[in-house]
Amino acid sequence: MAMHPLLLLDNSSMMTVINEGTFKCANVTFEEAKAILEMHDESDVIQCFTNLDLQNIIFGYLGIEKRNYTFKRIRDMKPMQDGLVFKLYTTPSETQPVIVTDKGNEAKKIQNIYVYCQLLSRLD
Repeated sequence: MAMHPLLLLDNSSMMTVINEGTFKCANVTFEEAKAILEMHDESDVIQCFTNLDLQNIIFGYLGIEKRNYTFKRIRDMKPMQDGLVFKLYTTPSETQPVIVTDKGNEAKKIQNIYVYCQLLSRLD
C-alpha cells in the first residue's frame, strides 16, 4: 500500500481537510514536530497554507530547516494520512509598549502571537 504524503496545515487548512472519516489529534512538542518533518523527504510533504508569517515562525523560530515543499490545496485527507498542524494562538498584550520601527514609525504592541503544533491523523 502506498504511503500518503505528510500534510503541513494551519488553522484554516486543517478545517478544510477533515470532511469525512475518523480522526485523531494529538499535541506535539516543537522537537517532535521537527523530528516528524525530518523523517520525510522534501518530495513527501505537501504544504497546504500560504501564510508567510507562519512559514517564518516554523522555519525561523522553531529551528526547522526550510525546504521547498510543494504547495497544494487539499480538500480531504486520505485514510491513514497524517498532517502536521501549526496553529496560531493570539492573546491581547498585557502591556502596550511603544517602539520605533526600523522605518522610524511609532508602533504599539497590541497582542502576543504564539504557535503550537498538533499531529492530525485520519484513521479510516
